[in-house]
Amino acid sequence: MSLKEVKKYINTNRRDFADKPFNEEMASNDPVEQYSIWFKEAMSSNIVDPYAACLSTVDNSGRPSSRILYIRDFNRDGFIFYTNYDSKKGSDILENNYGALNVFWGELERQIRIKGLIKKVDDSTSDKYFNDRPRASQIGAWASDQSQKIKNRKELESKIKFYEDKFKGINIPRPSNWGGYNLSPYQIEFWQGRPSRLHDRILYVKENNQWVKSRLSP
Repeated sequence: MSLKEVKKYINTNRRDFADKPFNEEMASNDPVEQYSIWFKEAMSSNIVDPYAACLSTVDNSGRPSSRILYIRDFNRDGFIFYTNYDSKKGSDILENNYGALNVFWGELERQIRIKGLIKKVDDSTSDKYFNDRPRASQIGAWASDQSQKIKNRKELESKIKFYEDKFKGINIPRPSNWGGYNLSPYQIEFWQGRPSRLHDRILYVKENNQWVKSRLSP
């Protein structure tokens, strides 16, 4: 397919959305509870990796970065993900701890946008999650200097072999530069696709520690 054909496809291909409503009366008064309801529906729809989300961060120069990661836990306090603290996202968070998560379930024509403040979880939470990871993933956390340049794949494989030998026959401890972050939301929007791009958008904003719900124009 030529570049011209690709551009034509992008500019002319259209599809409409299903007529599945989502209004203020249907939405829970608690956005975390609403996230749980939609997440269960995503699970029952057999969506691949329903816990996947796009995390956007901004560095100290105002330049944004986005990447897909997994939300590994959530509760009233926020949404938790794990990473190397020295990674690009980690350095961004150190400089500017405002971030945004975007969950998209195309099969259900749904999107959830979450804005909040990010901070590290406590060591015990990170330890528990790390200890439950597959051993190969634990080795990977030691071997990968995430976001740093390496010469080639062989360099990474050599480091994996080094740590496999180092921790052979013993439990693998969590690296001090690896652990969890919690994004504590102050704004959550639930988006439901509707025909003719007249989508349903329900916004929750935290005011005086209470969630206020409203509808947005599509």
